[in-house]
Amino acid sequence: MRIAIPIHSLEPGGVERVALGLAGCWHNAGHEVTVVLGRSGGSGLCSAPPLDYWSIPTRLSTASWETPWMVHSLYSFLVERRIDVLFCPGNTYAVVAAAMKLLLGSHAPPMVLKVSNALHRPDMPPALRRGYATWLRAQGTVFDSLVALSEPMRREIRECMLAEARQVRVIANPILTRQRLRRLARVERRPPSAWGMGYLAAGRLVPQKNYPLLLRAFAAAARAEDTLTIAGEGPERARLEALAQALGIAGRVRFAGHVASIDPLLETADAMVLSSDYEGLPGVVVEALAAGMPVLATDCCVSMASLVDHERTGLVVPTGSVEAFADGLARLRHFRGHPDRARAVASVYEVEGAAGRYVDLLQEVARQRDQDRRHGLALSTLAPCRSLRRSL
Repeated sequence: MRIAIPIHSLEPGGVERVALGLAGCWHNAGHEVTVVLGRSGGSGLCSAPPLDYWSIPTRLSTASWETPWMVHSLYSFLVERRIDVLFCPGNTYAVVAAAMKLLLGSHAPPMVLKVSNALHRPDMPPALRRGYATWLRAQGTVFDSLVALSEPMRREIRECMLAEARQVRVIANPILTRQRLRRLARVERRPPSAWGMGYLAAGRLVPQKNYPLLLRAFAAAARAEDTLTIAGEGPERARLEALAQALGIAGRVRFAGHVASIDPLLETADAMVLSSDYEGLPGVVVEALAAGMPVLATDCCVSMASLVDHERTGLVVPTGSVEAFADGLARLRHFRGHPDRARAVASVYEVEGAAGRYVDLLQEVARQRDQDRRHGLALSTLAPCRSLRRSL
C-alpha cells in the first residue's frame, strides 16, 4: 500500500513516537510509507527510523503557525503524489485532514484517524466546550474510519463524534515493540528503601499534564529522602522549576529534560506517577507496567480502569485533587503490587501486532473507497440512458 502520515515535526511526543513505530513496521513489511513533515529537523531526528520523509524546505521557523504550514505541506504532497490512504496518528491532525477534504474534494484520499486523546474536556470553559463538541461531531463525517485505543474509548467516540458502529475499530495503542517488552520484562523489581522512595513522572511539560498538582502533592507527602524525577521538556519548565523552589522541594526534584530512552529511569525508579487532567491512553503508564512498576495515576481517561488494576497494579485517584494524590504518594511506600499482572496488561500494547491490524483496516478502507467510486461512476454512466428512456 501507499500510505502517507502527517507529522508536525520529529520533536519528541507520544503521538509521533507511536506513528513512527507503526510506519517502521509497515515499511519493513513492504508498504510504501511517506512521513509528511510540517518542518524538518528536530531533536528526534537521530532516533527517527529510516523512512521516506517529505517536507517543504523553508528558512523561516513555522513552529508558531505549524498547523497552517502542515496543511500547506500535506496539500502540496497530495497534489504531487498519489497515495492509497492517509493515516492521521492523533487528534491534532483532524483539522489538517478536514482541510484536505475542503481543498481536494472528491480527490481527497480515504482517511483514518487514530483518536489519541480524551474527547470529554472538562478543563475547557463551557462556551469552548460546546464548540469543541460541534467540531467532534463534524469529524465523524470527515474520516472513513476512526480507531479507538480501548473498548471504553470506542463508546466515547460513538457518543461524542456520532460515528456509526462500522466506522469505529478498537486497536490497542502500539507503544512497545516485542524486543522492548522482553527487555523490560527482565527488570528486577526490588522493594523501595524504608528511608526514601524514587518517584518518576514523564511527559511533555504542558498544562494538560498538571505537574503543579504533582509538585504540590509531593511537597505535602514526601519524606526527606524521597525524590521525584520528571523526564520531559516543554514550555512549562521555567514555571515548574520556580514552583519547586517556592515549595522548598527543589533539592529533591530533578528535571531530567528530554531523554532518548526512559528505560534506564524505569529500572531505577520505584513508582511511576501521572497527574494529568486528561489523556487518551497514556503510554508512560504502559511502559511502567511493562517494567513491573507500581503506578499512581489520576482517573484522566475512560481507559484508565482497564489499564491500571486499582490496588493490584497501581492506584487511581480523582483528577485535580492535591490531597488525593498526596495520599496516593504515601500509600505507594507500602504498595507491593503484582508485577506479572502488570506486564501481562502491557503486552497487549505491542507494536508489531497492532501494525498488522492497522494494515488490514487501511486496506479495507481503500477497497471500500474504490468500490464507492466505481459504483458512483456506474450510476453516472447509466443516468443519460434512464433520462432518454423517460423522454420516449
